[in-house]
Amino acid sequence: MSDLLERLRGRGWRMTAQRRVVAEVLNGDHVHLTADEVLARATDRLPEISRATVYNTLGELVSLGEVLELATDGRAKRYDPNAHRPHQHLICSDCGAIRDVHPTGDPLSALPDAERFGFTVSAVEMTYRGRCPDCARP
Repeated sequence: MSDLLERLRGRGWRMTAQRRVVAEVLNGDHVHLTADEVLARATDRLPEISRATVYNTLGELVSLGEVLELATDGRAKRYDPNAHRPHQHLICSDCGAIRDVHPTGDPLSALPDAERFGFTVSAVEMTYRGRCPDCARP
């Protein structure tokens, strides 16, 4: 059983067959699927699931804070079930592959007080970019 399914059950979320399939498709490390990719995988498991159900379920999961919605470089939004473990993203600038990374240290320390403009900073989002091994091959 995925961590996402456990969290949803713990919240008392009504687990229909369609919702369960969407949650199962989102299970795993480094999962950052587009809505169309979720739909394709969900349809493989439950052929009668509709596009509207998948999109609505993703919207509900984002609203609940159980899935993160990522928008990178004008590409299709991606959905990350790793919503409860702080992490950053490493993105391939060629193919768009995304990996979760967990840098050490305090990223707030890199922002001098003079550059905070009086803000009380509560969170930092960093994105690392580069080329994945597949795209870097000659």
